[in-house]
Amino acid sequence: MATIRQVQVTFDCADPRRVARFWSEVLGYVMTPPPEGFDTWEDFDRTQPSEDRGSWAVCTDPSGVGPRLYFQRVPEGKTAKNRVHLDVRVGTGLVGAERLAALEAECARLVPLGAVRGQLLLADEENESCLNMQDVEGNEFCLD
Repeated sequence: MATIRQVQVTFDCADPRRVARFWSEVLGYVMTPPPEGFDTWEDFDRTQPSEDRGSWAVCTDPSGVGPRLYFQRVPEGKTAKNRVHLDVRVGTGLVGAERLAALEAECARLVPLGAVRGQLLLADEENESCLNMQDVEGNEFCLD
């Protein structure tokens, strides 16, 4: 029997803590506490070389079920569409107008957090409706 592996989803970004806080709000995750011996991340950063301050952040599912999300600062900006994206499952089991209402309600919650609404893709013979979105740094995700 094959060994089941845990996964971590890693985001390249300009401002890891900002993006991590956004995804924590989206998913109900929590930011990891600063390393032992530090009361805040700012306290920890003061001990780091200036180029390393705020260079990474982590958020996790408090129930331990979902994958760990790791955010790392990279020098280059986003230049193309993501090859992999997250589908945030807000309409599971819903169809038609009920599903659209759930997608729209979640979109309305996320836009004030910095998300950008994209295209609404309506249901067809094979797929249910979903709503394309972007996070605070332009990474694509779907409300599904």
